[in-house]
Amino acid sequence: MRVPLSWLREYVDLPATETGRDVQAKLISAGLEVETVEQLGDGLKGPLVVGQVLTIEELEGFKKPIRFCTVDVGSANGTGEPQEIVCGARNFAVGDKVVVVLPGAVLPGGFSISARKTYGKTSHGMICSSDELGMGDDGTHGIIVLPPETEVGRDAVELLELVDEVLDIAVTANRGDCLSIRGVARETAIAYGLPLRDPALLDVPGPNAFGYPVQVSDPFGCDRFTARTVSGLSPEARSPIWLQRRLQKVGMRPISLAVDVTNYVMMELGQPLHAYDRNLVQGTIGVRRAAEGEKIVTLDGVERTLHAEDLVITDDRGPIGLAGVMGGADTEIADHDAAENGAESTTDVVIEAAHFDPVAIARTARRHKLSSEASRRFERGVDPQAAAAAAQRTVDLLVLLAGGTAEAGVTEVIAPSAPHTITLAADHPDKVAGVVYGRETVVRRLQEVGCDVYGQDELIVTVPSWRPDLYEQNDLAEEVIRLEGYENLPSTLPKPSAGRGLTARQRLHRRVGRALAGAGFVEAPNYPFVGEGVFDQLGLAADDPARRVVRLTNPLNDEEPVLRTSLLPGLLGALRRNDGRGAHDLALFETGLVFLPREEQGSAGHLPVDRRPTDAEIAALNAVLPEQPRHVAVVLAGAREQAGWWGKGRPADWADAIEAGRAVAREAGAELIARAGQYGPWHPGRCAELVVLADGAERVVGHAGELHPRVVKALGLPARTCAMELDLDAVERAGDGTPQAPSISTFPVATQDVALVVDKPVPAAEVEAALREGAGELLEAIRLFDVYVNDEQLGDGKKSLAYALRFRAPDRTLTVDEASAARDAAVALAGERTGAVLRG
Repeated sequence: MRVPLSWLREYVDLPATETGRDVQAKLISAGLEVETVEQLGDGLKGPLVVGQVLTIEELEGFKKPIRFCTVDVGSANGTGEPQEIVCGARNFAVGDKVVVVLPGAVLPGGFSISARKTYGKTSHGMICSSDELGMGDDGTHGIIVLPPETEVGRDAVELLELVDEVLDIAVTANRGDCLSIRGVARETAIAYGLPLRDPALLDVPGPNAFGYPVQVSDPFGCDRFTARTVSGLSPEARSPIWLQRRLQKVGMRPISLAVDVTNYVMMELGQPLHAYDRNLVQGTIGVRRAAEGEKIVTLDGVERTLHAEDLVITDDRGPIGLAGVMGGADTEIADHDAAENGAESTTDVVIEAAHFDPVAIARTARRHKLSSEASRRFERGVDPQAAAAAAQRTVDLLVLLAGGTAEAGVTEVIAPSAPHTITLAADHPDKVAGVVYGRETVVRRLQEVGCDVYGQDELIVTVPSWRPDLYEQNDLAEEVIRLEGYENLPSTLPKPSAGRGLTARQRLHRRVGRALAGAGFVEAPNYPFVGEGVFDQLGLAADDPARRVVRLTNPLNDEEPVLRTSLLPGLLGALRRNDGRGAHDLALFETGLVFLPREEQGSAGHLPVDRRPTDAEIAALNAVLPEQPRHVAVVLAGAREQAGWWGKGRPADWADAIEAGRAVAREAGAELIARAGQYGPWHPGRCAELVVLADGAERVVGHAGELHPRVVKALGLPARTCAMELDLDAVERAGDGTPQAPSISTFPVATQDVALVVDKPVPAAEVEAALREGAGELLEAIRLFDVYVNDEQLGDGKKSLAYALRFRAPDRTLTVDEASAARDAAVALAGERTGAVLRG
């Protein structure tokens, strides 16, 4: 919300010495986020005056049209003689009043003006456009043409209000009242302790039977609708300069008088309005929900298909506007350009000032991807009591500026409602803040924001209509605290008991991160939001549990409306982006929560803030939350080892993904079993199922390997991309968290190598498990170091697996016979279980 300081001063008598920076500091202290203070006209120096074009000579022989003009600037140039100026713009004619900057002036940006020769003529100054003066968009994209009655020689800096300060406020979603000059003025008045001249305090005539007919069929969607009519508007009436400049300062473009007035009142009071051409409205104006599939052409020229939940404004033909979002083209006010193109000028208008359901407007705006100044205000909360005043203000301005006549008829359709009241203990803000404010301070601060307060120890607070965000007692406590100053709250550091540090779970998560980082992976945290289409890209089955998701009610991005059930979509997206930017050798990891919905859904209650929640309250809250296990995942692409003088290097493959899983399991003290598997995004022949033993039973905790080519193509990934994902919580439960000190033996190791021939389908992991069990306690380590396939030497369907067995006893040096006996026992058990035989 852009707030000109000159406009703000109309409603609050700020000290003359107060600057925009001073007001910014006060408002920030009161809880409003004032991002910047823009200095309009900074560096501007005159003379800048009003001139009248006397003659125009078209200069020939140049690549673009050039005009040599003489302009009457009165006595501003010191001689009274016409000023000779070269100009390339073509949107003005002889007799027009324009803005002229004379030699010696400096325009915004440090652009000095002097007499100079150009296009064969000497130009003594410049005829200005709005962009050159830093005024913003005026819709012409050309020279400023002033009203004919403007006095020649008048100071244009004062006329165009070029010097001002504008506060740019980032209004939070709960403070819709501050999307208006009125709301910011109220906050400013409170911050300075000054009275507010409320622009909504107007004499408004009561409703009568002569107003324009209105029928509201959905009182929940529209609980208030005010209609006023103004007739006899002058087709030649233009928005005055002061009105145009105020709209430009708040970031809006002047369009036509009727539209400008409604926009001006919206920015002033915060109440969105709409003006209909009365001659184009057919019959009664209605408010209802749209019929599914109805169509409307909105003011932006787009035909939109309506949804059954959309709230629409109608006449006898059908929809003529999306309520609270944008009007329809069928009843559009005809501006001067339209009149010049053959359309009839609008002389009679119907003014709509209504209050709509915030949720309905927000959903409509998002459904049609059509955010407007009106929808921004309605979805954040608009003062329903201001509708009649806003309509009256609009009528008054149209009568004043366009010579219209306000018709006596006044229409008001109001759904009965009671003011919102809250019961508040007088010391409740004290308990929330940890500061003793006292009853008098609490009552005074609540009254300053517009509340009616009654009672002694227990206060009955009636919330003002312009603050729908004040819903419960904690909201009132926050108002007291922010107005008393957040900076005045005491800062007390917690004092934990001695000896407490990270939990065992936190230490594990850090160890896992360090282990993966040490293995060459780079941590890449991602947002927990995904789109459901990614499950199809990952090749998940239709009944896969990962497709059951937690859907967000108000997602940040409509394309990612659900919480993730896997870390892979985010990591693979990060890998794709980095690969697309030239980083082709990638190894990324992430540890984070995934969100799995419970079978039975529930709703969470509100926890107290004035005391510690009880264990039962916390348990009830946790019971309705989705399950949130922590996962760890890695993705790899490109080279795992770089080529150099030391060798050719090698690409990342499925074995690296499996080894990353083993590294995680080692940190948790768990034994990870990798065996052939098949799941979703992984290549069926290059996918490992990762298993741990928990409570004597095997549990699948993840998968690793190379991704399926179809998944790689669907996600735009590099060829042969590999990935691993583990349920870290499940691995932690299966592990032994007891720290194990490394053992250093004083006895030598005995190494025995065996090469076993097995059928090709037999997994190497099964052979290794049999060897490990058969070798007994003397086996210290086992490593597969070769896989050999040759049908001529080994036979059809056979392969050779070569293992290095390391034997060591804790209390003696092993003899050759002891090591050989252990090896033979291992081979015997492997032969019994897998059919393995010694090669050769």
